[in-house]
Amino acid sequence: MANTTWLSQESYDRLTNELNTLKTTGRQEIAERIEAARSEGDLKENGGYHAAREEQSKMEGRIQELTYLLEHAEVGDAPENTDVVAPGLIITATVNGKEKVFMLGSREANDWVDVDVYPESAPLGEAVMGKKVGENTSYVAPNGKEFAVEIIKIEPAR
Repeated sequence: MANTTWLSQESYDRLTNELNTLKTTGRQEIAERIEAARSEGDLKENGGYHAAREEQSKMEGRIQELTYLLEHAEVGDAPENTDVVAPGLIITATVNGKEKVFMLGSREANDWVDVDVYPESAPLGEAVMGKKVGENTSYVAPNGKEFAVEIIKIEPAR
């Protein structure tokens, strides 16, 4: 289930509300702004029209992102099984000799945890997923550098 993302119930509810707002009042408001700007005349040089269309594009992108995330999310309490690295757990690891504490999950989890959050699909997430305390692994960062990782501790998010 590589495309599944763990979300707390609170995060899931908040994102569902955001999605519903964007699909209803958000779309209606932007359509009204586009129509008002369109009525001002020549669209080539109409900055308000182009700004409203760009905002509409960004909003539709967010709607698609939220729809996908919510359809593929695993919702509930953080996993209690801390034997292996999984989404929703706090991981302490040595990454290239430096201790790092992070969680695997949706970036939306940044709202309620005090550690960095990495998606399971990130290079670090893929490298540590399913590993146990004491296991070593490595990953290649987007810049091409390889990083050694040792899992030190796994605990539930609070």
